[in-house]
Amino acid sequence: MKTVLITGCSSGFGLAAARHFLARDWAVVATMRTPREGVLPPSDRLRVIALDVTNAESIRHAVESAGPIDVLVNNAGFGVASPAELTPLAALREVFETNTFGTIAMTQAVLPQFRQRKAGVVVNVTSSVTLKPLPLIAAYRASKSAVNAFTESMALELAPFGVRAHLVLPGRSPETRFGETARTRMHGMDHEAYADFVKASFARMADPSSPVTRAQDVAEAIWRAAIDPSAPLRIPAGADAIAWAAETIGAPISV
Repeated sequence: MKTVLITGCSSGFGLAAARHFLARDWAVVATMRTPREGVLPPSDRLRVIALDVTNAESIRHAVESAGPIDVLVNNAGFGVASPAELTPLAALREVFETNTFGTIAMTQAVLPQFRQRKAGVVVNVTSSVTLKPLPLIAAYRASKSAVNAFTESMALELAPFGVRAHLVLPGRSPETRFGETARTRMHGMDHEAYADFVKASFARMADPSSPVTRAQDVAEAIWRAAIDPSAPLRIPAGADAIAWAAETIGAPISV
C-alpha cells in the first residue's frame, strides 16, 4: 500500500485530495494546522497530524510521525489581496513564509528518503494566476511563482534519482474557502486612488459566466501527478486554468 502526505487538509483542495486518495486505497497522512475530528471519513488507512509549515519543529515531528511516504503533496497556503503599492511588508513576509518557504521546507524534509530510496513524487500546488498577470494579488502571485521556479529547477536535479516533481495549477474555485480567507487579508482596497479600480476588478472576477475550478478537478490533477510517470511538469486543474494555460503557452497542452 502506498502512502501520501498532504498538507493543508482542513478544507478545499487538500481535503478533496485526501478523500480522493483514500477512495483509491492509499494510506493518507492528512496534515492540518489545527486537526479537527470528522473532516475526513473514518479509515484505518488515515492518520491526521498537526502541522505548521512555518515551524521547523512542527515539520520535523510531522515527517517523523508519518514515517516512509511515497508522495508529498504541498498544498498548504493562503491568499492575500492588495494593491502592490499598499501591501504591508509584514503581509508580504507572512504569505511567503507559508506559501513559499513552508513548501520548500516540507520538500527538503522529505527529499532525503526519496533520494535514498530512488523513488518518490513531490506535487506542489500553486496557482494558474502564475500563468498571467492579474491585479491586486501581486504578493500572492509572487509567492506561488517562486514555488514554480523552485520546483522546475528541482525536478532536473531529482530526475537522476528516479524522483519526480510536478506542479498543479488550480484556477479560481468559489466552492473552497480560499476567497473567504483572502478577504481577511485585504489591505488598501478602500484607498481613494484605487477604489474604482478595485470595484471594477472585483466585478470582473464575480462574472458568473466565467469558467471556474472545482476542488475535485484539483484532486484529480494531484492524483495524476502522483501515479502517472508521463504526466507533464505543469498540470493545470480546472476549466479556467486549462484555458489560461493554452492561452499563455500559445499551443495545445497536455492535461
